[in-house]
Amino acid sequence: GQEGLEYVHSRKTAALIKAAVRMGAVCADASDKEMAALSDYGDQLGLAFQIVDDILDVTGAAIDLGKTPGKDAASNKRTHVALMGLDRAVELGRELTGKAALALLGLGENAEPLRRLAELLGKRTY
Repeated sequence: GQEGLEYVHSRKTAALIKAAVRMGAVCADASDKEMAALSDYGDQLGLAFQIVDDILDVTGAAIDLGKTPGKDAASNKRTHVALMGLDRAVELGRELTGKAALALLGLGENAEPLRRLAELLGKRTY
């Protein structure tokens, strides 16, 4: 189910994105509070990224994706779209990018590029 799929992605795609965000935070000498907020952001953004990737495999064009669309379905890959349908996957992607942006509240203008990144990722699903 969805929990199993999110378990896998949280330890794969989301873990890579979270690590990248946390490395930047370490380099910036982030406080514990900032690190917690950025870790939450990385978790949410990482899951959203995987969902958007699943959506684009169904809706995107090869030129935009850099890979053959429909490849996931053809190989019977477990995806969010296959599990919950396209509309719900789009909704979940938007929800997670929104949560990622909310995780940055209180971090000030320095977090604006990260907030913008979440916003742009959310727009990739339309």
